Amino acid sequence: MDHTATAAAADTSTATFSRLRPRLQGVAYRMLGSRAEAEEVVQDAWLRWHEADHAALQSAEAWLVTVTSRLALDRLRAAKAQREHYVGFWLPEPLVEDSPPSPQQLLERCDDLSVAFLTVLERLSPEARVAFLLREVFDADYAELARVLDKSEDACRQLVSRAKTQLRDARRRHAVPHDTQRRLLQGFIHASSSGDFAALQSLLAEDAQLLSDGGGKVPSFGKVLQGGRRIAQLFLATKLRHGALVQWEMAVVNGEWGLLRFVDGRLESVQALETDGQRILRIHVQRNPDKLARIAAAWERAQNPAAGVTSALPASS
Repeated sequence: MDHTATAAAADTSTATFSRLRPRLQGVAYRMLGSRAEAEEVVQDAWLRWHEADHAALQSAEAWLVTVTSRLALDRLRAAKAQREHYVGFWLPEPLVEDSPPSPQQLLERCDDLSVAFLTVLERLSPEARVAFLLREVFDADYAELARVLDKSEDACRQLVSRAKTQLRDARRRHAVPHDTQRRLLQGFIHASSSGDFAALQSLLAEDAQLLSDGGGKVPSFGKVLQGGRRIAQLFLATKLRHGALVQWEMAVVNGEWGLLRFVDGRLESVQALETDGQRILRIHVQRNPDKLARIAAAWERAQNPAAGVTSALPASS
């Protein structure tokens, strides 16, 4: 092959991978719940793609999804053991966007990308998680699952079936228009900022829950905080302690409206809220500094264009 033909083939190879990268990133992130690890997996997939015999492949997409899934599965097996010794609750690293996507994009992404969904997936074994996601979210056929997991198609069907049963109750969600969700969160911000305890409590379901992830590095609850009144008291206590130093911003968190809380100008938490359209049912609070670092840096850059940096927050997968 002459130099021109070789260069053209390399350009085609790069273009193919670049086109498929968002899908591969989405696969890896949903499997791992970590943006940084997902990016490393996709980079490893790129290295393998660079060395592959492309002419022998029937489908570049199928090959890349299979390789990415296998790499993610290896990492997930290791992560599963580490998370068993995690201090407190393990919650996924949130994906935050600085501007809202279109209503159609929100509709398409919120259900299988939400913090609540990814947290529920932690109940599954690594193999069941991969099988469930590939089949139910990415529409892979059972032959593809068999290749990824090195199991028979019947065994893969059983994995998916058991995963669906295990997640059935936990996946029940309320279909809430995003404008409704936004107004509810705006009310929550106002009540929290003004220290209006009655208003805060009225926005929370009586049996509301709060889960927080501090990673053992900042204070967080080691168990689920139960009850709307107790949760309202917690937010009021933060307001009373820090006063005007507490600032809120709305942002799209994993495809849904969520909240960023700043204390004295520093990102203190990213909060994903589940609602039924009238009350807040559950709040996932990410406080682990390691999982907030990327978001905090990107937010600062986005808010300070005068510094000559105009990078926006990292888009979700």
